[in-house]
Amino acid sequence: MNEILLSLEPKAVWKYFRDITQIPRPSKKEEKIIAFLIDFAKSHKLVCKQDEVGNLFIYKDASEGYENRQITILQSHVDMVCEKNSDKVHNFDTDPIEVHAKDGWVKANGTTLGADDGIGVAAQLAILASNDINHGPIECLFTIDEETGLTGAFGLDKDALKGRILLNLDSEDEGELFIGCAGGKDTVIKIPYATEMSPDNHQLFELKVSGLKGGHSGDDIHKGLGNANKIINRLLWEGDCRFEMRLNNIEGGNLRNALAREATAKVLIPDVRVKDFEAFVNEKVNEIMSEFSITEPNLTIIAEQKSYKVENVIVRHDQQKLVNSIYACPHGVIAYSQSIPGFVETSTNLASIRTEDDHFLITTSQRSSVESAKEDVANMVMACFKLTGADIQQSNGYPGWAPNPDSEIREITVESYKKLFSDDPSVKAIHAGLECGLIGDKYPGMDMISFGPTIKGAHSPDERINIETVMKFWELTLDVLENIPVK
Repeated sequence: MNEILLSLEPKAVWKYFRDITQIPRPSKKEEKIIAFLIDFAKSHKLVCKQDEVGNLFIYKDASEGYENRQITILQSHVDMVCEKNSDKVHNFDTDPIEVHAKDGWVKANGTTLGADDGIGVAAQLAILASNDINHGPIECLFTIDEETGLTGAFGLDKDALKGRILLNLDSEDEGELFIGCAGGKDTVIKIPYATEMSPDNHQLFELKVSGLKGGHSGDDIHKGLGNANKIINRLLWEGDCRFEMRLNNIEGGNLRNALAREATAKVLIPDVRVKDFEAFVNEKVNEIMSEFSITEPNLTIIAEQKSYKVENVIVRHDQQKLVNSIYACPHGVIAYSQSIPGFVETSTNLASIRTEDDHFLITTSQRSSVESAKEDVANMVMACFKLTGADIQQSNGYPGWAPNPDSEIREITVESYKKLFSDDPSVKAIHAGLECGLIGDKYPGMDMISFGPTIKGAHSPDERINIETVMKFWELTLDVLENIPVK
C-alpha cells in the first residue's frame, strides 16, 4: 500500500517519507527513528551526533561555490501524534502506518499519518542525500518528543548550534510563512473520589460520543468543532440533575494537544426512570447535533442499555464535583489578537478525562502569544477546579516566538516564493506552539522562519497531506538555501 508514495514527485522526498511511515515513532519512543537516522548518516558518510536528551544533529558541508554562505539550520521533529479510530486495530509501538493516495491527498488508514512532521524529516534527508543541490553549510536538527512535552527543544544545549539562520519545516499551510507562535502550558487536575456498591433496581447505560473531527488544539481551536468531553458532560450534568443518575466510569479524549474526538461514560438509571431517560437522551441528541450540523456533520451520540452489571459507582457528591467542574471549565478561544485581525491570541483545550483507581485525571492545555494572558487563562482553569478541592499541577510551559520585524530570512523566503510561484505568500504568526519559541529563547538573535506543505486534520485520523503542495514546499526550501547570504 505504501509503495504508492514512490510514484509521487519530488521522488526523493516521498521516498524518505515512505521509509519513515514504516518506522514506529510515538512521542517518547523515538529510538527506532533515531537509529534509522544514524544509519542514514553513516551510509552517506555524514557527521552526526546525539545530545543527552536524544536530539540528533547531522552535518553537511557546503556544495562547491557556496562555502562562504552562512550556516543554515534545518529543523524538524521525529515523533508523531498517535491517534486512531476506535474500530481500528493498530499498535503504534510496532506497526507501520498504512498509507494510500486519493484525489490529490495522501492519508493513513484509520490512524494519524505522521506527516506532522515526517514530511519535514523527509525533506531534510533528501537534501542531505543529494549531490546536485546548491547550499551553504547545513546543520540538520532532529528533535524528539515535540508533541507531548517539547522535551528535545527544552533540552537543547545553548552551544549545540553554530548557525544563526533556522528553517523550521513544521508548518501545515502552503503559501503561509510563519514568523511567530504562541507559548503554552498544561494544567493537570486530579479530583479524588470514593465508590460505593451499585444501587439495586437500576439499569446500566453506556453513553458514547463519536464521529467528531478532532484536530490540533492550536490550529483548529477556532473552527467551532465539537469537544467530546464537553458534549458527554452535558448529558451527565443534566442526567444527574433530573434522574439521580449514578456514574461508574468516564473516558474521553486522549492527547493534550488534540481536540477530544470520542468519549464514553457508564451510568446507572433507576428502573422507574428508564423511559424518561431514553426520551431525554433523544431530545438532547437532536439538540446537540443541530448545534453542530455544519462543523460536525458526522457527530454520533448514543445511549445503549447494557445487560451486564457493574459493582461500584462513584459517590454522588464526588460525581457532582466532576460534572460541575467540567461544565464550568472553559474550552476554546478566550481572546483574539487586538493587533492581528482574526488571529487567535489565547485559548484553552479540555483535552482528556480519565477514571483512575481513586481519582479523575483531567488534562488541559493553554496557549497564548501574550505571556501574561497565557498565565491568566491557566489560572482561570486552575481556579475552576480548586473549587472541588482537586490536586492541580501546572507545567512550566514554553515561551512564544515574537515576530522579528528586521528578519533577513523572512525577506529571502518571501522573495523566493514570489519568484517561484508569481504570488505573494501570507506572512503571519500561528496559534500553535512551535519549537522556534524555545530555540529562540536559548539562542537570542536566531533568525527563524517556519513553512511547510498543506496538512489537514493534524493530530487526528483524518490527517492528510496535499501532494501538489509538497512539490512547492520542496522548491521553496531549495531556493531559500541557494539564496542564504554570505558570512
